[in-house]
Amino acid sequence: MSGADFLVEIGTEELPPRALRRLRDAFAQRLAAGLEEARLEHGAVEAFATPRRLAVRVRALADGQPEQVVTRRGPPVKIAFDADGAATKAALKFAESCGVGVDALARERTDKGEWLSHSATERGRRAAELLPELVAAALDALPIPRRMRWGAHAVEFVRPVHWLVMLHGSDVVPATLFGHASGRTTRGHRFMGAAEIELDGPGDYEGRLERDGRVIADFDLRRARLLEGSRALATGAGGTLVADDALIDEVTALVEWPVPLLGRLDARFLALPPGVLVATLQAHQRYFPLRDAEGTLLGAFVAVANIDSPTPERIVAGNERVVRPRLADAVFFHDQDRCRSLASRVEELDRVVFQRELGSIGDRSRRIAASAVRIAAALGVDTAHAERAALLAKCDLLTDMVGEFPELQGEMGRDYALSDGEAEPVAVAIAEHYLPRHAGDALPATGVGQALAIAERLDTLAGIFAIGQRPSGNRDPFGLRRAALGVVRILIEGELALDVVGEIDAAVAAQPVAGAGGVADEIRGYLFDRLAAYYRDEVGDPRISPDRLAAVLAVAPRSPLDIHRRLLALVEFLDRPEAEALIAANRRIANLLRKAEVDAGNAADIDTALFDAAEEGVLHGALEAARSQVMPALGAGDYRSAMTVLAGLRPEIDAYFDAVMVMADAPALRRNRLATLAALRALYLGVADLSRLAGAQDTRQ
Repeated sequence: MSGADFLVEIGTEELPPRALRRLRDAFAQRLAAGLEEARLEHGAVEAFATPRRLAVRVRALADGQPEQVVTRRGPPVKIAFDADGAATKAALKFAESCGVGVDALARERTDKGEWLSHSATERGRRAAELLPELVAAALDALPIPRRMRWGAHAVEFVRPVHWLVMLHGSDVVPATLFGHASGRTTRGHRFMGAAEIELDGPGDYEGRLERDGRVIADFDLRRARLLEGSRALATGAGGTLVADDALIDEVTALVEWPVPLLGRLDARFLALPPGVLVATLQAHQRYFPLRDAEGTLLGAFVAVANIDSPTPERIVAGNERVVRPRLADAVFFHDQDRCRSLASRVEELDRVVFQRELGSIGDRSRRIAASAVRIAAALGVDTAHAERAALLAKCDLLTDMVGEFPELQGEMGRDYALSDGEAEPVAVAIAEHYLPRHAGDALPATGVGQALAIAERLDTLAGIFAIGQRPSGNRDPFGLRRAALGVVRILIEGELALDVVGEIDAAVAAQPVAGAGGVADEIRGYLFDRLAAYYRDEVGDPRISPDRLAAVLAVAPRSPLDIHRRLLALVEFLDRPEAEALIAANRRIANLLRKAEVDAGNAADIDTALFDAAEEGVLHGALEAARSQVMPALGAGDYRSAMTVLAGLRPEIDAYFDAVMVMADAPALRRNRLATLAALRALYLGVADLSRLAGAQDTRQ
């Protein structure tokens, strides 16, 4: 079915910049999904977004839905007609609902019997009828955490709406949304473009906006031009931009016509710690700092204006004038903070409440210090440095600089510690213990930093679980998911073989909360549950499926790194040709032992004198030979080698089950054979519980 392009544009007051890209994508995705559900054929779906508009253009949208044959099933024939073949009330009502006589009904035969049915061709609705409700549904479904009302309207949206464009080809699609009737008139830049621009059709949308409205409607194109101009200025100043994707997206969302401009900083401000300069320019002003080839910050920045001024020097001077007092305040805070050492603030931490039931920040620092010392000792790290770093780690929260720039916590602690003459490992750990702050963030690079970061997160988990404030649904006000994932990442990616179960027990025991029994088990389960999210979101390895992770967790490892190594060995094992048969055999063994109430971990001694089939002796010999290789490998954490040896047992296991009836009538024989299976299962459980894996079923009895 042929069709014309469709355009919808919602004109608003300035939209939240950090959410603009997400709103744009969600609008396009939800509208496309609605079109698919409504059976409206179409081509490519294109999304646009500026601070004052969200728009979607759908190429070659059909004029209406195609006709479709709708078949309805009525009552069974045996109910529709009586013994004389006359139509019953059920048949008559069904025929009436279909608008035909009983004679016009068809019969549909299925494996469950014969039914009355009726097929009719249903005309499709016109696109002009469907589009207003589809657009409204897409807008209602946008991820807007807090909606606004304005004027006398009862409607709500992320920002007040001022105009609505809805065109299908050259025709306006009649609709009223947010109190505005649809039309073909959009609006240009607030100061540089035409106040109103009448569109002939969807095809000239972005071209007319750019030419007549001085608006670049395409977010990605606007971003590319912003970056191109900003990088050119940075190169001319001898540096490169200091900006991540999130900041670039935010600045792109603040302007409709980006004009990068180069500003300068007073030389005195370059004496500030680099983090202070970057935080002031980026977080407070949305400017891009510049860095030279050696990584040193330059006395310049790039600001992006939303207007092409005939006197850009005045805009530059205004931006320099705005940032100057902020940096002057930072200099004052920095000088005031350095009048006192971090260590002199330790006692003040006792006067700052961390949480009513968990005590002060000072109490927490001492708990973390004790934990950090234990962890450092286990990891072979300097325990004195770990203890000192833990006691000082929260002191920068009391400084003026962190009070003004909370995002600099840890970083300012490191700088002040170095200024105070603290050991470098101590200072670095103060900064590193906040890492990782978010998904994909860097990890602590030093041993002391790793020990402190783990201790801090385990104290958070232990304390918040102990007071009953566990995460629920999407609510996680204390960031426990982030804390647990941080521990997992540090231990696995840092290759740290720490007994985290023991550390959780110790962290819970240290909390000033009575009656916290069972909390340690909850935390352990919660922490290991985060592994599924880690492998799905952070690692993205499709081979590590939930059943494989469950197979490893079933043997109760005590370390995330140990779990990781077992998983890698299991994944490699499952690629072997023997894997399916051994999974089925392990499942069968587990079922037999469970029914007989035999524990693989407490297998009875095997009496070789009771063997009455050659296959029993062969399996026993193979089992003993395998044990001599597997046990040392397990002790060394070499799970790959252990699984390689265990994979080689398939022929003996297959032969055993083919020839031996495990559940023999004679009690002595049955116990002996179950003991053999228990010993065999115990070896496999040294790596993972294969019986929990999805795989082929063993149908032998």
